[in-house]
This record gives sequence, C-alpha cells and structure tokens, in this order.
Amino acid sequence: MPRPVTRPSTSGDMLRLIREDGVATRADLGRITGLSRPAVASRVADLIARGLVTERADGPSTGGRPPARLEFNAAGGTVLVANLGQSRGQLAVCDLAGTIITRADGPPAEVSPGKTLPRLLDQWTSLLASSGVDAATVRGVGLGVPDAVEHVAGRWDAVEIGPPVSGRFGVPAYLDNEVNAAALGEHQAHPGVDDLLFVKVSTGIGAGLIAGGRIQRGALGAAGEIGHVPVPSPVNAPCRCGNVNCVEAIAGGTALLARSPADDLSGLAALARSGDPATVALLRDAGRRIGEVVATAVNLLNPAVVVLGGDLVGADEPLIAGLREVVYQRSTAFATRNLRIEPSRLGEAAGLTGCAAMVLDRILAPETIDATR
Repeated sequence: MPRPVTRPSTSGDMLRLIREDGVATRADLGRITGLSRPAVASRVADLIARGLVTERADGPSTGGRPPARLEFNAAGGTVLVANLGQSRGQLAVCDLAGTIITRADGPPAEVSPGKTLPRLLDQWTSLLASSGVDAATVRGVGLGVPDAVEHVAGRWDAVEIGPPVSGRFGVPAYLDNEVNAAALGEHQAHPGVDDLLFVKVSTGIGAGLIAGGRIQRGALGAAGEIGHVPVPSPVNAPCRCGNVNCVEAIAGGTALLARSPADDLSGLAALARSGDPATVALLRDAGRRIGEVVATAVNLLNPAVVVLGGDLVGADEPLIAGLREVVYQRSTAFATRNLRIEPSRLGEAAGLTGCAAMVLDRILAPETIDATR
C-alpha cells in the first residue's frame, strides 16, 4: 500500500510513489496526493523531462483508451561505486535501480585515501569508457572503505571525498564503512526483512546492523566493531586495536593463516573445501569463537536473520556450522525461535549493491529531487 503524502506533493514525492510504491497511473497519483489533474501532469512531465520516469500506453483499461502506465526509468542515469576491503576491492557502474552494469577489480595493496582515491577516479573513468557509458550520465558516487568513517561529513581518515569526486564527475559522493555497505546490499537481497545482522569474516571481522529497515551506524559511525570484542583464550593474542584476545585476533583470517599451511585466504578456503581435517577443525573452532560474540549480539539486537559473508564463508560450511552451534546454544530460545543464520546471498557483490543503495537513497530522495530542478 502506498504511503500517505501529508504535504503538498512535489515532483520528488511523485517519484517516490512511482519508484518505491509502484504507483503507475496519473489517476492513482492524483487520488493518493489529492492534487488536481493539471498539477499531477506538470510534475509527471518534469520527471519525464529529467529522464527519471517513462510512460507507455499499455495500462489496464476500464473502457475507452487505456491509461498510460508510468514507470521509474532505471536507465535514466548511472552511479559509480566501489567497495574496498583490507586485502582487495571492486568497483562498478550501476544503473538507477542499483543493478550492476559493469564491474572490475578495485585498487589492491595498501588502502588509504591519499593513494586510493586518485586511482579510483582514474579507474572509474576507464571503466565508463571501456563499457561505452557516457560520463555525463553519472548522478552520484558511493564508496565503502575498511575503516570507521565520518559518514555525515563524508570524511575518510580526515580526507573529504566530495571535492575530488565533484572535480572529476561533478556529482555528490557518499561514504561508509565497507561492512555497512555489504549489510545494505544484503538488506536489498532480503525483501521483507527489517532486522538483519551482517557479519563479515575475512582478514578481519566486522558487522553491519539493519534495525527497523535502516542501517545503524552509532553516534560516531563506529557501530558494528564486533571483531574487537574479547573472547576467552588460553594465550594472550595481541590485536591490531591494541587490546588482547579480541575475536578478530583469535578467529580472523590473519590469525587463522598463522595456524595453517595455506598462503592466503583463498588457499585456506580451498583446503576446507577439499576436506582437509586440520583446516575443517580450524574453521569450525573459529566459527565457535565468532559465535560467542554473535550470540550476545542476537540477545541484544534480536535480528530476524544473521547473514555471514567474507572470504571464509560460503563453501566453508565448518565455520558456519560452528557459529550456528554456539549461537543456538547460548542465545535465548525466544531470540532464536525464528532466527535464520545463512551465508550471503550476494557474495562479493553485496558491498557494491549496498554502495549503490546508499547513493540512490540520497540522490533520488524527494528533497534532493526538488532541490535540483
């Protein structure tokens, strides 16, 4: 059911009704908003002229000429996105529905704003050119990075990303932690789920929380740092945060590689898939350690779904099995009664999809549309 409009409806309100609620005719727009037919026609014409809405005459007819059907025009522009982890990343061009048009590997090696942002700008430019997408179609940029960020200010390690992006493409830029971006992407892939906890297990361990249908970043953008929750350990394992025995220092990818013959995380995953007993035991124990932290999060937050992503999740069932074992054992029966614990539905694309959603929610918001006539 379309949400009610409680103020004089603008072009931005019309776009929201068409894009998010599927309102498809001028008559329905008039009925929902209370606007006159000329007022509706004016706003629809504005959206069509801006390439955000299309119209075709094949709607259901009740007699006479069938009404024109209005549709959101996902091809009316593009957004550039990149999601960067500690060890690798990806970048992409998406349409206005968040569908990936083309993508490529992102900057490898050290990830820092001073070195990474200039490379990204060049790679986006090359990706647009190689895919035949006109740079003039770009309407926004979204970036996920492996650090806590000042989300509202758009600062990554004190560097504002807006000016260089605007200087190259002339569009706004939005920034978030890469795990939050992946959580947003998984939220898109779980329709009807308003409370979701995404846990990434890769080089490090982090989480993104969707509560009430919205990403929760905390007061300073530092929410979700479950990798730095301590767990019991027979030895003092130093963590990069300065503490000891954080779950990341015990069960993160770097810690697991130190106890494995594998050279990297893909090699560790391959050993698990081959059924190597030591690796299976290593990952199952890691899952149990991570499960101790996730169990507390489940009791505290009561998500409907816990989604597991990252390099060590998916084919590596031992880690998921170990985590499930502890969560269902240590969380309350009420919190786990309908809880689902499952691997990512989007895999590596989760972060890119989430970055696109982050941008689109802002550039297509009613107030943004109305401010950029």
